[in-house]
Amino acid sequence: MTQLNSNTGAAILGMGTALPLYSIAQADVAELIASSLQDKPELARFARRIFKSCGVENRYTCDDSYLGTADTCRYLPSGDGAEIPTTEERMKKYQQEAPPLALEAAKRSLQDAGQEPGEITHVITVSCTGQYLPGLDVMLIKELGLSPRVNRLPLIFQGCAAGLKAIQMARDVVLGAPGSRVLVVCVELCTLHFQPVKEREALFAASFFGDASAACVIGEPEARHTHCLSLGKGYQVLLPDSAEDMTWEVGNTGFDLYLSPRIPKLLGTHLESELGLLLGDSPLPELWAIHPGGRGIVDSVQEVMRLSDEQTRYSREILRTAGNLSSATILFVLESMRRDMQARNEKAKEGVAMAFGPGLTAELMSFTYVPAYSPSYQEAGHAVF
Repeated sequence: MTQLNSNTGAAILGMGTALPLYSIAQADVAELIASSLQDKPELARFARRIFKSCGVENRYTCDDSYLGTADTCRYLPSGDGAEIPTTEERMKKYQQEAPPLALEAAKRSLQDAGQEPGEITHVITVSCTGQYLPGLDVMLIKELGLSPRVNRLPLIFQGCAAGLKAIQMARDVVLGAPGSRVLVVCVELCTLHFQPVKEREALFAASFFGDASAACVIGEPEARHTHCLSLGKGYQVLLPDSAEDMTWEVGNTGFDLYLSPRIPKLLGTHLESELGLLLGDSPLPELWAIHPGGRGIVDSVQEVMRLSDEQTRYSREILRTAGNLSSATILFVLESMRRDMQARNEKAKEGVAMAFGPGLTAELMSFTYVPAYSPSYQEAGHAVF
């Protein structure tokens, strides 16, 4: 059997995640939006239906405005919406709330990897929900005690696929410069960009996004590292005739997201052939880390690749308990998977990760869960830790 990840030399050595303070039940968000649509009863009924069926039960937000009513929530107000926050106001809120969340996830990933901050050689910061300079990378260097000479690689405004893109960039850095240690930090405050609903299409995006941060350390594994994800080959592909199906633009009152209902069908049409290119003659892996961009996306991948419910449960569980966290989501899925493998004392297993973003872009990567160093892995053709 051909091994997917033989002797890659790069692995996720540690991971960390962080969620904001405020938790909001999906049913409460649905009522909040429905209350803001009192003058549009048909749209309000549609909102309740969409929010109930999208696979989300709970989300997190950095802004307690969502804990109130439509009378007090400036993001989803009733009436004429004269007090809707401007993009400038939303960016100020991002600059206030994103750094501590990113710092928390980064600290946890370093601790999990047993990594000294001063040994980090590269920092990749990922976000599409806020921008400012000096940015998150400068803050992380100062607060974590990283070297002032660390190589900073900001990856901004790339959408949900950017988290997996950053992991693949970090892998390439490690393979090209042995001895490198790369810290990847994703932070997304999606709820800062909720808009008053004017049409049905806007409800799809509003129904499942939440706030979070996730981080990981990537480098060459050593014998002391356990429960790592060895990174195999991967690539990014633009799916044909789909550029208008997912768009993300800067507006006067936040960033405007459009998601076409065609996206699950497009993925179902093209994904099987792309995964065939990635996996070659290898059998389908056991582990599937699917970015849960929505229930329909997970359903589509499961159907076209003929996966079991067990193989999609990590993605569905993150969607259910926290929603779509944009670029950070794939790390939440991988971290949940790795934690479960460890708890069940599983042996090495092959996997594939995927995330999707504007373009329509599909980011694909093979990986192997390796519980601990063992000479037997080398004899079997696996990555050696």
